[in-house]
Amino acid sequence: MTVSLEQLRRCHVAVDLGAARTRVFVKGVGLVVDEPSVAAVNTRTGALIAVGALAEKMTGRTPDYIRVVRPVTGGTVVDIEMAQRMLRHLLGEKLRRQLRRKPRLRAAACTPHDSDPLAQRAAVETLVGLGARRVELVDTLIAAAVGCGLPVEQPTATMIMVCGAATTQVAVLSLGAIVTAERIPVGGDAIDHAVIQHLRHHHELMLPSQSVRPLQLALSGNGLTPQGPASTEIHGRDVATGLARSVTVDTAAVREAIHTPLTAVLDGIGKVLRDCPPDLVADLADRGIMMVGGSALLPGLDQMLREATGMPVHIAERPDVCAVLGLGAMLEGRIQPMVLDPLTERDPLSEDA
Repeated sequence: MTVSLEQLRRCHVAVDLGAARTRVFVKGVGLVVDEPSVAAVNTRTGALIAVGALAEKMTGRTPDYIRVVRPVTGGTVVDIEMAQRMLRHLLGEKLRRQLRRKPRLRAAACTPHDSDPLAQRAAVETLVGLGARRVELVDTLIAAAVGCGLPVEQPTATMIMVCGAATTQVAVLSLGAIVTAERIPVGGDAIDHAVIQHLRHHHELMLPSQSVRPLQLALSGNGLTPQGPASTEIHGRDVATGLARSVTVDTAAVREAIHTPLTAVLDGIGKVLRDCPPDLVADLADRGIMMVGGSALLPGLDQMLREATGMPVHIAERPDVCAVLGLGAMLEGRIQPMVLDPLTERDPLSEDA
């Protein structure tokens, strides 16, 4: 953890700026914002037209003068000014007025593991522009582990996998710190892209980007697993004619298509385990892997990891909001560190002196 729990208890608001969704937790109030990290801008006037869910619905449906932008990519703010404007509108006037009453507003933000100083500075600048006098940065892996109830402060190994939209982060935690971790540039967007490319190449069908996730969820039952449905009907646009067309897709082929990007994730898990001390790996054989993040809900993903690693795989109760809830728990003082006090018994030599 980059900051102490004592410093976090002085913060008033926690922000998780993700590539897919932005979440804000206010101390004493709870989770107040959970919206897509999207903004729609009028390029002629520079005015902000919509943010959040409404802006996401506009994706691919706008005229030339309206541009839909994503100011956050892979957990890193790439457009500070747009991220500030988006956050300002998502918070709303009433909530911003309450936060302005704080004489010295402090904020905490999640940052991806091993993020470079430039990315950290962008996160700080974004919140400073909203009125924060001080910004504390916390590793997303630590915050997510706390949010899903893992005993991170104990001297036992816990393995967490944060499945984001642009990246996947895997780490082994012990004694409140990261023992070994790996950040893989493959996330839910890569899996969606693999499905779109499969339909384009094998069925000559173009699928709207917003229809990919409903398609994956439509594979009812066990989803993208061998026990799921054998086929499903998909509606899209023909590549050659441009007309609407429906095709019946074999789910086994879709499963094979998404397996390619997941290979990089499996390689990352293997690297983390190889770099981990043997004593902690022995703990993980019983505890397994805890999956958090929005992409953890992909049907059949946990089963695929279970078969590939031979370890138990669990999905958190609320995987999409674990990071910001963990950060909120630290703000409200609900997390107590394990106290190590080796000087409880007085040294007899010091008494003689």
